Amino acid sequence: MRIGTIGTGPIVDTFLSALDNVEGADCIAMYTRPNSTSKAESLAAKYNVKKIYTDLEEMYSNPDIDFVYIASPNSLHFEQAFKALQQGKNVICEKPFTSTVREAEKLIELAKENNLMLFEAISNIHLPNFRIVEENLKLLGDIKVIQCNYSQLSSRYLKLLEGEIPNIFNPEFSGGALSDLNIYNLHFVIKLFGQPEKVQYMANKHSNGIDTSGIVTMEYSGFVAQCVGSKDTNSMNFILIQGENGFIHVVGDPNSCTEVLLHLGDKEVKLNNQALSNRLYYELETFNQIYKEANYVKCYGLLDHSLSVMETYERAREDGGIVFAVDKQA
Repeated sequence: MRIGTIGTGPIVDTFLSALDNVEGADCIAMYTRPNSTSKAESLAAKYNVKKIYTDLEEMYSNPDIDFVYIASPNSLHFEQAFKALQQGKNVICEKPFTSTVREAEKLIELAKENNLMLFEAISNIHLPNFRIVEENLKLLGDIKVIQCNYSQLSSRYLKLLEGEIPNIFNPEFSGGALSDLNIYNLHFVIKLFGQPEKVQYMANKHSNGIDTSGIVTMEYSGFVAQCVGSKDTNSMNFILIQGENGFIHVVGDPNSCTEVLLHLGDKEVKLNNQALSNRLYYELETFNQIYKEANYVKCYGLLDHSLSVMETYERAREDGGIVFAVDKQA
């Protein structure tokens, strides 16, 4: 798995650090905008990446690249992934997968037409501690309530209050708290229970219409899930799954799931199968294994899940009145 990356933000640093621990995977090239070459040069030196491109088409044409990893602003995911797939490259695309369901459908269709692999880089559903939750759900009996909270006061929120419009708070770039943080909660719940019957999104919005925080309520047959995502406040982050026989407490940020506490009656059992602190290692190890085995069934099964999340995400956006630039172009 020879990778070319797009982007120079902190997530790329984390990605490359995780990649160092994945056997048979290597980053051989990076793309950066011409005005961001210093960041790319620093990352390339740190991880021994041989080639830096400032022309994306030129990187796509490199025959040695098997995969393109996309970590650009959200609104660019679709266009960059689509062109990579057209050039015969497999793709790993950061969350949120795309801005709209239609974009996700087009990418999936193109990947399948060209017998290529396409992955959404969503960390939590690939974590060993997520599997612990899956394996112990039945012990809880009938599920009644799920609570998720991923809140992280952003330094860029302070810039927003000062009058700037950072990409992550810009409707032109498909930003917002739902896209950036609450998407992890949606992935977690939907991977366990599938799509909800009803979706509601109550959001706190900036004057430009973007959501800085909000609560997604998802109704299932027999239980309700509430997912909080906030970039304008801090909180204790957690996931609680409550059943008639007990509850599961997932400790920490919902993208990392650092520990699982199983409560049955008056007993608490602490569970943790994650040996490495870099959460991206587990998704990359999964993708690498799927690629080596040419396991398209598993790859496309993950795409089915990503599409389900995108459908719920779009329903939430519509209910909350969160409008992106791409919506106006449709």
